[in-house]
Formats: sequence, structure tokens, C-alpha cells
Amino acid sequence: MEQGKQGVMVAKLMPNQNPIEQLQLRFKELENGFKSWLSKQSLPVEAAVVTVTSAAQGAAIGGFMGTLTNDVSSSLPTPPQGSLNPQAMASLQQAQALSGGPLVQARNFAVMTGVNAGISCVLKRLRGKEDVQSSMVAAFGSGAMFSLVSGMGGANQAANAITSGLFFALVQGGLFQLGQKFSQPPAEDIYYTRTRTMLNNLGLQNYEKNFKRGLLTDNTLPLLTDSALRDVKIPPGPRLLILDHIQRDPELKERRGIRG
Repeated sequence: MEQGKQGVMVAKLMPNQNPIEQLQLRFKELENGFKSWLSKQSLPVEAAVVTVTSAAQGAAIGGFMGTLTNDVSSSLPTPPQGSLNPQAMASLQQAQALSGGPLVQARNFAVMTGVNAGISCVLKRLRGKEDVQSSMVAAFGSGAMFSLVSGMGGANQAANAITSGLFFALVQGGLFQLGQKFSQPPAEDIYYTRTRTMLNNLGLQNYEKNFKRGLLTDNTLPLLTDSALRDVKIPPGPRLLILDHIQRDPELKERRGIRG
């Protein structure tokens, strides 16, 4: 009884949370628990689970896309195959592979996403990292399997599988490099950071914009002189505080001595 009363009191004291936020939190907990369990499994088990789950997601996406393209493809007339030359027939097969019904697209996307995720999982466990080489190898495998399953390219399936794999690998490699470039934070100038810390310690945060406006960057900031401070429009009082701080800092004093 007492525990029940305490539970009611705690429930009353806790604020009402948004149901959507609760669902998102619950889903995040389940996802983290699943990843934690999966990381403890052997390589074959992890690869199989990752491949199956990714294939299921790809099938769902492909089925949805197939419902959108099915109406368009059904409205187009299908010419007799005997009246087409081999190149036109190959183009028709590629169009049919990309605009099939829900089941066809679900199969194609399931194979593509499942193979990609499975190869990536195996390479990550074996190499201990995920880089552009692993991404391109996984994309090559998924592109080749997509070409074989969807029937793109006509009769010469082996050559078209290699071509599709290379195309997928190049695109994935470019996207990976682009994502790496934009995901890395810009390198911060350690000398400017040191000078900004100096201003904060002296209570002169408002003068940081003067340093930026004066274009004092890189290793010039610790080499401040009275004339340099005058150039960036620091009033006499704060200027003396900065110079005094530089004199008391051994590293700044040593670097400033290099100049002169």
C-alpha cells in the first residue's frame, strides 16, 4: 500500500510529458539496447541480422516507390519485342527494372540495401573502422546484385553487373567524402583561443571583436605590442591590463620576445 501511494505521489509530482517525446525516448532506448546486444554477437550473427533488417527497410521503401511508379508504367504502351533492336530492348528492360510494381521494387531495394549493409557490417568488424574504401566495396556489391536481380542491361549480365557496381561505388565514395568534409568541425586557431581566454580572464570580452576586425590571427596574437593593441583600437586602460597579463604569462612573454 505504501509503495502504491508513493508511486501515485511521484506520478503527481512529475510533469506531464509529451506522448510523442515519450515514444521517441522509448524507441531510442530500444534502439540502443538492440545495438548493444548486436555488438556482443558473433560476426555471422551480426551480419545476418543487419542484412535482414536493412533488407526489410529497403523492401518497405521499394514497395512504396513501386506503388507510385506502377500507375505511370501501366499507362505506357508496351511495344512488341520483335520490333526492337538489342539496344532499344536493353533500354526497355532498364526502364522496367526502375519502374516495376510494388513487389518488383520491394525485391530490388531489399537486395540492394541488404547487401550493402551486410558487406559494410562484415568489413567494419574485420577492419575495425568504417572508411571510404569499405563504403565503396559495399556499394559495389549492392550495385552488382541490384543489376543481377533487376535484370538491367540485357543479356550480358556479368558486364552490366560490374558496370553497375562501379557506378554505385563511385557515387557512394563521392557522397562519403562529401559527408566527411562537411561533418568535420573547422579547426580552431589555438593562439586566438589563448588570446580570447586572456580577454575573458581580464574581463575584457567586449574587445574580442576589435581583434577580429584588426585581422590579428594565427601566431601573431601572442606577439602583441603596445602599437599592435593601439592598431586594433584598445583603450589605454584595457591595453595596460593586456600588456601586464602578457608580461606575467611565461609562454606569451617568450613568444613576444621572439619578435623583438
